[in-house]
Amino acid sequence: MKTLVVYESMFGSTRRIAEAVADALRPSGDVTVTIAAEAPTALSGYGLVVVGAPTHGHTLPQEASRKEASAWADDGKRDLALEADALRPGVREWLEHVALSAPGPRFAAFSTRADMPRIFAGDATAAIRRRLHRHHIVLDAHEDFLVDSDSHLLPEEQQRAHDWARTLVPVTSRR
Repeated sequence: MKTLVVYESMFGSTRRIAEAVADALRPSGDVTVTIAAEAPTALSGYGLVVVGAPTHGHTLPQEASRKEASAWADDGKRDLALEADALRPGVREWLEHVALSAPGPRFAAFSTRADMPRIFAGDATAAIRRRLHRHHIVLDAHEDFLVDSDSHLLPEEQQRAHDWARTLVPVTSRR
């Protein structure tokens, strides 16, 4: 199965989850991992597309929240390094340009969000679901992965992402 993993990441946590997802999916076929700013918008030929983003202000990052993340990285009191492509257009913008032809791929989504109840932290996968719905695309699966109050990925989350990704592939598709 040909799979595309599209993500955006501010401080590396979402990138690490995307990489764990890709590693788990590689035994089932060809996997491409890319940042949203460089992702293809024509998705014919893919059997599965996995989309991931950090949760900013209860939703997907946008220009203002990306600039805020940059300011956080510049704050010497925080232990954060901004990803090289963090200020480029992300998942929000990419989803506006997705082009599909029938039959389209299956879609799954993940987010990284603060380790607190979803009602307080928000969930970028809800925004991904809404944007896919505008294209008449159903989201087959979604999952949230947690970061601490300093935006660092919790230790068990990469393994949890790997395990979750394995559930996205039918047993008959695994080599």
